[in-house]
Amino acid sequence: MAKKQETRIEARHYDVVLAPHITEKSTMLSEHNAVVFRVATHASKPAIKEAVEALFNVTVMGVNTIVTKGKSKRWKGKPYQRSDFKKAIVTLAEGQTIDVTSGI
Repeated sequence: MAKKQETRIEARHYDVVLAPHITEKSTMLSEHNAVVFRVATHASKPAIKEAVEALFNVTVMGVNTIVTKGKSKRWKGKPYQRSDFKKAIVTLAEGQTIDVTSGI
C-alpha cells in the first residue's frame, strides 16, 4: 500500500491571507459561492489563489481585489489616519465551501 501524499503548506501562504473579512455583505456573498479575506497589500491575484487553494484545500475559480483607503479620523481632537488594507473576494468552484468560523 502506498503512503498517502502530504500536501505541505508553506509559511508564505499565511503571510498572504491574513484573516476572513466578516461583514453583512460578505455573508451575503457566501450564497454565491464567494468568500472575502483580508490579504497583504503586496499580494497579487495568482498568489492569493495559490494561498487559498493550499490553506483550505478548495478549487478557486476567480479572485477580485479591492484596496480600501484609510479614513482620516480624530481622537481627542487630534487627527490620525487609519491604515489602508486590501480585500480579496474569492469565488469557489461549484459545491466547494470554506467555513470561516473555524480556524485554519
